[in-house]
Amino acid sequence: MKHVHIIGAGLAGLSAAVELTRVGRSVTLYEAGPNAGGRCRSYFDRTLGARIDNGNHLLLSGNDAAMAFLETIGARDTLQGPGTAYFPFMDLGTGDRWTVEPGASVFPWWIFTRRVPGTRLRDYLALIRLRFAKSGASVEQAIGGTELYRRLLEPLAVSGLNTPADTALASLMWAVVEGSLLRGGLACVPLVPREGLSESFIDPAIAWLEERSGTVNVSSRVSALTIAEDRVTALHLPSGPVSVAPDEGVVLAVPPWVAADLVPGLVAPDAYEAIINVHFRLDAEPGRAGFVGLVGGIAEWIFIKPGIVSVTISAANRLLDVAVEDIATLVWADICKALRLDHAMPPVRVVREKRATFAATAANEKRRPQATIGLHHFAVAGDWTATGLPATIEGAIRSGRTAARALISA
Repeated sequence: MKHVHIIGAGLAGLSAAVELTRVGRSVTLYEAGPNAGGRCRSYFDRTLGARIDNGNHLLLSGNDAAMAFLETIGARDTLQGPGTAYFPFMDLGTGDRWTVEPGASVFPWWIFTRRVPGTRLRDYLALIRLRFAKSGASVEQAIGGTELYRRLLEPLAVSGLNTPADTALASLMWAVVEGSLLRGGLACVPLVPREGLSESFIDPAIAWLEERSGTVNVSSRVSALTIAEDRVTALHLPSGPVSVAPDEGVVLAVPPWVAADLVPGLVAPDAYEAIINVHFRLDAEPGRAGFVGLVGGIAEWIFIKPGIVSVTISAANRLLDVAVEDIATLVWADICKALRLDHAMPPVRVVREKRATFAATAANEKRRPQATIGLHHFAVAGDWTATGLPATIEGAIRSGRTAARALISA
């Protein structure tokens, strides 16, 4: 096939488009919203009078698919970080501060010399339990009960899997650990966008595609698919139907609930976890890393950007009925402790994403589909598909690449 229609211009859709274009296919993307990017984009917030990201994302140098995507679109240098594997933490309950600094070697020398306070060597060796955990076991069941778990692994699990650790799937946590800590410090260098998510991932991708004759149509919701003889024959948009020729392909890169509506019989994750991001209009010293991990607080991470301090509250279903003013007050108290501040709360924006990601549970893992589902010249993409990873930027980009390659090979 020479042309592919891609439904959805989030990271999964853009990744598929870039991969297809890279090997000579032409693409047309259809995005329901007014802007591309989905859950990975930036916008100007009038309340704060500043440009903010709609979510906070921390990448690692070992996120191979994400790094390759950025290299292709010429945006690798838009990320910044401390230059080495360096993660500052604070325990809000005790006031203890420490850093996790895996060295460049694959062998974990750091667990002998710079362990998390209060942890023992055997706590780290217990990580292998994730690899051999019973099918369906949770992170807490596999490795819970130690100070290392409380001060490092549980916060990483909650933020990385966006699911409470007592229900988050141990095998997905193992995928995270295997792709980062077990590869050594060179795979664990933290990276964040120098300006914003759109400036790193979205705008360069669109520019790259348009330079190669790709088309990105925003405000173009595909409300239905016509499926006949085991293939998609038409996309239905507000402007009317778009025919899909027999020698054209389709990638469906939309949220799972949308995909299930468009494709009868598609099995997809059906339980979700919220994320709440709280942004304060505030100038603060970013420190070497530009972020701080929190233990014992309402959020897992504080991100310090020029003029903005943000926190991300993962696995936030428990807070969906709490007033935004109360959430902001709780978060501000944690920020004051972590950043040693003592002034009144500045202007704030609280952003709730009720269905931010699929819940990374055993039940949902069984519902994650492969890229190909039985229709000719058709593939699905999204961090909710069977990527082997939780719902992350790396998973979304990997899924788009997998979907594209499935069409190419077909």
